[in-house]
Amino acid sequence: MPTRVARRWAPVAPTYRSYQPVLPTANKLLQRKWDEKYYDVHRQRVKEAKPMVDTTPPTTYLHLHLKLKKLQIEEEYWARVERDNRILLEKMSQIMRTKGMIDNKNDYEHKSLSLERRRRELLRVTMENQSVLSRILACNPIYSNEKWAQDWQKNEQMMEEIAHFPQNWYELQKEEEEKKRKKNKKAGEKKDEKDEGEQVQEQEQEQEAEAEAD
Repeated sequence: MPTRVARRWAPVAPTYRSYQPVLPTANKLLQRKWDEKYYDVHRQRVKEAKPMVDTTPPTTYLHLHLKLKKLQIEEEYWARVERDNRILLEKMSQIMRTKGMIDNKNDYEHKSLSLERRRRELLRVTMENQSVLSRILACNPIYSNEKWAQDWQKNEQMMEEIAHFPQNWYELQKEEEEKKRKKNKKAGEKKDEKDEGEQVQEQEQEQEAEAEAD
């Protein structure tokens, strides 16, 4: 059986030794040196380039974070609260030391600065109303109610003369219908009584006939 012989590979030259420029050149060494220099300059420019977008944090202003006016207002408020509390405490201590007195009397009389002027205005308006009322009562009427009533009676008489039906024809018609209804009701009652009498007679005759047959 033949033995397998291990095959050795020849060492490959590193790629950095054989520089291949992009463009054709007469001297690869010089071209490599120049390209490296250009690349270093390019990288240095990239490092030193300023960004197009400002990503730095905004400037902080002290008056936005430390509001002195607000602090002053708060100090004044708490000073006023402390002052009121101190006054209240002094009053309470005085009440505790003494018997304490309550003054709930109020003798103040309400006074209005325009009371007299409003009284004069009310008096003037009242007098004007009285004068208007007296003039209205003293004025004679222009139209006469009696004359209007006579004219209306004449109009009614003329309407009755020219009308085909009387004015109260609807009421008269209702009265006639009511009379007819009552009359028919009475006739029906009489008829019912007559029918009942005839039925009673027939029943009596039947009973008599049965008694004779027995």
